[in-house]
Amino acid sequence: MALKKVKGNFERMFDKNLTDLVRGIRNNKDNESKYIAQCMEEIKVELRQDNIAVKANAVAKLTYLQMLGYDISWAIFNIIEVMSSNKFTYKRIGYLAASQSFHADSELLMLTTNMIRKDLNAQNQYEAGLALSGLSCFISHDLARDLANDIMTLMSSTKPYLRMKAVLMMYKVFLRYPEALRPAFPKLKEKLEDPDPGVQSAAVNVVCELARKNPKNYLSLAPVFFKLMTTSTNNWMLIKIIKLFGALTPLEPRLGKKLIEPLTNLIHSTSAMSLLYECINTVIAVLISISSGMPGHAASVQLCVQKLRILIEDSDQNLKYLGLLAMSRILKSHPKSVQAHKDLVLACLDDKDEPIRLRALGLLYGMVSKKNLMEIVKKLMVHMDRAEGTLYRDELLTRIIEICSQNNYQHVVDFEWYVTVLAELTEMETSAKHGRIVAAQLTEVGARVAEVREFAARECAALVARAAAAPPGPASKEVLYAAAFVLAEYCREESVMRGSVCALLQCGGISGGSVRARAVCVHAALKLAARLLQLYEPRGDRDRAIAVIREALSGLRPLLCSEDMEVQERAHNAAALLSLVLERVNPGDSALLEDGEPHPQEDTILVEHDQSNNIEKDETIEDLNGDSPAQSFSGGLIEELAELFEGELKPVAPKAQKKVPMPADLNLEQWLCQSRWSSDSSSSEGEPEAAVFAPPPPRDPRPTAQFTPEELAMLREARKQEQANNPHYLKDDSPRSYQQDDVPIAEIALEVPLQVHTKRSDKYLISRESSNKKKKEKRTSKKRKSKKDNKPSSDSDSEEEAHISRPAVAEGGELPEGAALSDDEPPPSRDDPHRALDLDLDQSVHTTHTTHYLLRTEQACSKSYTSFTLSSPYFLCTTYD
Repeated sequence: MALKKVKGNFERMFDKNLTDLVRGIRNNKDNESKYIAQCMEEIKVELRQDNIAVKANAVAKLTYLQMLGYDISWAIFNIIEVMSSNKFTYKRIGYLAASQSFHADSELLMLTTNMIRKDLNAQNQYEAGLALSGLSCFISHDLARDLANDIMTLMSSTKPYLRMKAVLMMYKVFLRYPEALRPAFPKLKEKLEDPDPGVQSAAVNVVCELARKNPKNYLSLAPVFFKLMTTSTNNWMLIKIIKLFGALTPLEPRLGKKLIEPLTNLIHSTSAMSLLYECINTVIAVLISISSGMPGHAASVQLCVQKLRILIEDSDQNLKYLGLLAMSRILKSHPKSVQAHKDLVLACLDDKDEPIRLRALGLLYGMVSKKNLMEIVKKLMVHMDRAEGTLYRDELLTRIIEICSQNNYQHVVDFEWYVTVLAELTEMETSAKHGRIVAAQLTEVGARVAEVREFAARECAALVARAAAAPPGPASKEVLYAAAFVLAEYCREESVMRGSVCALLQCGGISGGSVRARAVCVHAALKLAARLLQLYEPRGDRDRAIAVIREALSGLRPLLCSEDMEVQERAHNAAALLSLVLERVNPGDSALLEDGEPHPQEDTILVEHDQSNNIEKDETIEDLNGDSPAQSFSGGLIEELAELFEGELKPVAPKAQKKVPMPADLNLEQWLCQSRWSSDSSSSEGEPEAAVFAPPPPRDPRPTAQFTPEELAMLREARKQEQANNPHYLKDDSPRSYQQDDVPIAEIALEVPLQVHTKRSDKYLISRESSNKKKKEKRTSKKRKSKKDNKPSSDSDSEEEAHISRPAVAEGGELPEGAALSDDEPPPSRDDPHRALDLDLDQSVHTTHTTHYLLRTEQACSKSYTSFTLSSPYFLCTTYD
């Protein structure tokens, strides 16, 4: 036996230990996988040895390989064997491997129950602490149920270290086995007043973690925590207690009144930034809960805001971010206190750290009011011009729209300004995704604000004209859809409609654009043409009606063979309708055909239309038209064409689709049609493809429209503005040669400095500032007069803002019949482990639970234990986030 032992010890001298494994991996970088596979085979051989030292060495190497990502689940039996060793050195290796490789769903955990119970009751506190630390990593429901009583016994140990670890371990037991919370709560409450600061801190940590999800169950502990807060000097424990009070205060507002004074003292006295931040957060929660019952809290709010300003102005980026985060919480309840620091928040937009810039943008969302909205949006647009990279520029665009559209546009007073801002945003270089956001806003403003529809239609006409004159960007192509819709739906000005028909049809042929936008442009052009014809017919202006139809048909010609089927179909439909009207208004005229002959089917169409209106075929078109301007020169056809677009499109509620009831007779398991679709396509066979996609007759590729001087000036101005705002357009520094008619000949004396180019939306801000200045002067004169007359005068910003008038905005939207608008809250997650911990801790413990947990006597706690330092690598503690 002795010879065999000596031989085994001699052979172990040549075995690879963990250090050799690490060195070998570093030396075999080119063939690392091959070397590790070789080491795995050697480890499997070592695990089959009878010597526990060899197995412990193999398990230690497996632990390192597991950290590199290799699976060691096949060695669970060997790890459990090393865990059961009587030698503490090997036992620690086994528990370390188990804490990394075991999990709660492992089927072999049942083999460890008695072994862990034995280690928990060991005389050596090292072994008990090791078992607690390892168990916290892989505890399951069965282990928590079977070992809860043993862990509760350790909470009454004479050694502070074991008491502390047992208290912390109980939190993991509660998550896996919530039934243990009620019988363990009295002992947990006792540990809040334990003489050892480590045990006391552990108990505070566990209660705070439990109270994060179910704070109402721990209101009874408020006196104990208040005493700890006023007597403890441990900053970490104070942070936990203060966070707990922040969760308890909304449930008991009377508690907040008692917390104001000690928290204010801590804010004044502490130098720890982490404790200062938590104190400010709790004061904010307290002030929110007692704002109605304690009116004199302005001093506390100002103190918090001043301290947060110090954090924001600090050079540490982490403190600056936390300051902005806490400032956003104050903003929800006391916006005026934060609005005074608007310049500081705007300065954070120039910070080099992007998370700080985004947090400052989020803070601006709640700082806007009717008075400062234009100013804030102007500064954000300036930052958008200077922003580098599309990511931050797109985020700025999103924030601008969110700021303006929040709460049904409650801060927007001048919607003409907002429409102008949206038009300017389309001219900036942004992605197609945010172009869709701008398009949605244009459509929504037009649908909800009736007073701004005419102005929005004019702006959209300018957008369409710019898109037709120059290739639009990705965002402009998306906005083109909304611009065409708003223009066709709300435009009533003859000059704007006349100049937009050809521009819309040109946009319908833009290559690379959205198919949906191009199709809508064709439909919008037909709608405007119908409205113009309806306008000309009562006047008897036949010539203008014919000119509009011919221009529209000329613009539709290139779209008849478009590569997009949607555009092609709408173009054919529009051309057929306008050709029908043209044949009625001006018989024998056909603007679509090369030879000028009428369509072969036009006579049939006219006959069917006449018969549907009870008109005899014998009546001539000249008799219907007549020469009198009062008579209809289309025989009512234009009126019927206009009736296709009658009716107002109202906004739809966001949850309308969800409110649509399911039909009672709907059966998704049954075929809607028993007969199969016929696959006979003989009618389409033999038809040449060129007949469908035939090229147009050889004419000009684009229609040449005759523009008026006003329309030419508008297009020229749109092109100049597009070039001025395009960062990729190289400006020409050389003097340009203008024609004599373009500029005046007389020299201009530049005695005043030239004005810097500003955006069109800035004129609204300048007008607003000048009107506010006049109002301020009037209020000042009234104040002086009231002082002379000894009359009180009210000068409140809130009253002034309340008197600012704004256009009516339609709220809500259309819903299905019988449906009501409601906020559907999502159900709580069933996988949340804290739901099971929502127990009434004041309720008496059931007899069966008592007998289950209190099987052991108090003599079990009288065993002697030795001390252990807190610097152990197995010290169990939850981290502070």
